[in-house]
This record gives sequence, C-alpha cells and structure tokens, in this order.
Amino acid sequence: MARVVKKAVYGTLPSSVRVQQPSQRDSSRINPVQNNINLDREDSQSESSSSSGNSSVECSPRRRDEFLRYEDSDEEETYPTSSKISHSFVDLVSQRSLGHGHPASVNWEYGTRHLLTNGNFREHQIQLGEMNKIFCSQWLNGHQIVFGSKCNRLSVYDLNKKELFSIPLLRSLQNRQPESQCGIHALAINPSQTVLATGAENTNDIAFYSLPTFDPLAIGEGAHSDWMFDLKWLDDCFLVSGSRDTKMALWKLEDVYHPTVINFKALAVKRCKTAEKVRALAFNKRDVEIAALSLNGYIHLWKADTFKQTGSQKLHYGMENVCLGYQEERNLYAVGSRSHTTILDARSLQQIQNKNIASLYPTCGIRSVSFRGDILTIGTGTGSILFYDLRTSKYMLYKDTTREIVFKTNTGWVAADDSPQVMARYTPAIYTHCYDGSGTRLFAAGGPLAVERRGNYAAVWS
Repeated sequence: MARVVKKAVYGTLPSSVRVQQPSQRDSSRINPVQNNINLDREDSQSESSSSSGNSSVECSPRRRDEFLRYEDSDEEETYPTSSKISHSFVDLVSQRSLGHGHPASVNWEYGTRHLLTNGNFREHQIQLGEMNKIFCSQWLNGHQIVFGSKCNRLSVYDLNKKELFSIPLLRSLQNRQPESQCGIHALAINPSQTVLATGAENTNDIAFYSLPTFDPLAIGEGAHSDWMFDLKWLDDCFLVSGSRDTKMALWKLEDVYHPTVINFKALAVKRCKTAEKVRALAFNKRDVEIAALSLNGYIHLWKADTFKQTGSQKLHYGMENVCLGYQEERNLYAVGSRSHTTILDARSLQQIQNKNIASLYPTCGIRSVSFRGDILTIGTGTGSILFYDLRTSKYMLYKDTTREIVFKTNTGWVAADDSPQVMARYTPAIYTHCYDGSGTRLFAAGGPLAVERRGNYAAVWS
C-alpha cells in the first residue's frame, strides 16, 4: 500500500478562513498547541472591519500557527501502481478465452525445467528387438519418432499404437555399395517439415522422402567416397552434408513433386581444410555460417551463402569429438569430447570463460548434445543423461536439494556374447536424444559403445 505523508507549510491564512476543530479521533495526530485554535466568522468580520482603513491587512501574532500538520491521513485513498497479473496457466487460458487480458507468453524451456527440477520424468522403454545401435533420431509429430540404426534400418515408432514401422531404403542409380556399411548416422527434416533427408541404401549417398507419407523423392549421389556422417538443412531447398572422406557437399532439392524418384548430383563438393573425417555439423542462422567438427580435434567455419571455408580452430579437448550443438539465442556452440563439453563463442570460436564443463563421470565420453533454451542436455557413453544450466553455470539440481539431475538408463537389449561379469557392468551409450515440440518428452537412444558389440536402447522420458 502506498503511504502519503503531509508536511507542514507555515504561513498565514486569509482572515475569512475558518478552521474547524479536529475530531477526537484525529486529535492525537495534531500538535497540542493547535488544539485551541477556533476561529468563527464573527471574529474574522470584526477584525476585517477594524483594519479596513489600512492599505494592507496584517495577521495578529496568535494566528501564525493556524495551519494544522498531519503525519498521515485516514481518509487518504490509495490505488495500486500496477495491476496484479496471475502466473497461473489456468487463469491465462481462461482470460484468453474471454477475449481480454494482457498479452502473455511462456519461456519455451519452462515446461522442461519444471519437470526436471521436480523429478517428474520417468523412463518408458521401447522394445526394438535385435536392432543394432540407434545413431540418430527426430520427432515427426506428437506421437511418432523416426530414427536410423547401425544395421542400416530407417524406422518410425508410433507411441499411441506401440508399433514399429520400417521405411524402405532408396537404392542409388549405379547401385554402388561401400566397402563396409556404417549404418544411418544422420537424418534431418527441412524447416517446413515436408522433406526428410537421411542415408540411402548406400551409406555414402543421401535419400530424400516426402513427409508425412515417406514417399520417395530423390537420391543425391556421387559426392562422397566414404560414410556420410551428418546432414543440416540451410532452408527448404539447400542441404549440407559432411563425410568421413573429409569432404563437405552442398545439395539443392528443386522439384519435390516429380512423379518418379530422381537422381541428382551435388552443387559443390569441397575438402574441409585441416580436417580429418568430418563428424558433425551445425548451422548458425544468425551469422549464416556452417560449423563442422572433425575427429582430429578441430572446429571449422564455412560461409553458407558462398560455401567457402573461412577458418579452423584447434580445440583444447580434442579427443573423441563426435557431437556438436548450437544455441541460437546466445550464439554458442557446444562440443563434446571424451571427458568435457566445451562451450564456444560462435563468432570467435574461443572458449567462454567458466563454460568448460567437466563430465560428472570422467572418461565416459560425450556422445550427444542439444540445447533447449538455456538447458544443455548431454548424452554420455555410460548410460547417463546430464543437464547443465547456462544461466547458473552448473549442473541442474533437483528442487530444494543439492543433488544433480541425472537420468540413469536401463540396459535395453544387448547380445549376450560376453561373460556374466562383463554383462553386469554394461550400460548403453546415448548416441542420440531429442525433445518433442513441448519439451515435456525426451527421446533417448543408443546401444553398446564397443564397435564389436551388438545391442540397442530406446526410451521416452516423460
């Protein structure tokens, strides 16, 4: 409540003014000297007539304290300076339905942060049979997830029906096969959600499907001589790919309504300088740049509009750099390594102070990273999912505790090729994870970290 304080102003009043005797309720707030003041109209008139002959009227000495002083006023009405705005979702939705109320929006990470800190996420495991190692994934909509595996299978899982659908792979025109299959390491959906790009039957080539029907559209071929590791859309037509052969290719998908599957070549294919095996890509919309991560511990920048490499930066932690994430609001990159997640300024590629994040599990290997607002989600090689808060520069904690938020996964399915002692210590690597549009569900998947072992893990945390 606002408080009004009245301060005294000392002076004289006109002789015609009548000052009322204060009530008993307010008398305690009035100077005792002033309690005897009581002017009536007759006194004022007589004094005025006695001095009518003078050119000026002078107040008598007894009237110099005619003003009353108040420290507070009970009759003063106060009004709030700002209206109270409810933070309840129910109130906001109700006001919106009535057509009035102040415009309000919710931070898009709010739901994720609320569920994490209150410990509301639970693991709901998905059975995938004997599929081997899930490498990449994306949400198609609120109930379907598409993912690719090391055994070169492209699959869609329906959460409502609890069914798994297999998508036929596209075969290149020349029907070339690589020396060894690496599986599907990458898939990407264009901004308009109309086209999916992923690996073809030949893992060096790129297959394009129409969404949501998965009708075959085209095959991009001839650009890479080794496994294709990552894909990133620049817009609805242009796509960039990075490969184990140290090359990057720029593709343009023009006619998506062609009646038959078309085979086409890349617009440009260039070697990434100072790189050995391009492992991951990220597109920086703010600076119109492409960031490429190579397995020899370098991060490289390319101008997207000219497709020219502009620089390379050696990473402080350069072992097992296999994942790269981009945060648009803060213009940051996150790079995973064997034991750290490094946060880089996208403009200078320099490490940001106090943003060199040591893993809670040393030497576990960081296998996947993603941003949702200021929440950095980290998938490790030991079956753990970690959450780091960029605002506080520390791992997120459960509400009212000092305990870090860590998701411990089940083992999933693994081929029993080892001794029971080895199997008892087994945990899957989290090769991929992604949030749905609301941020209230997290799909995480992977499999054994060792190359020779077979197995899979997949679950929705909600």
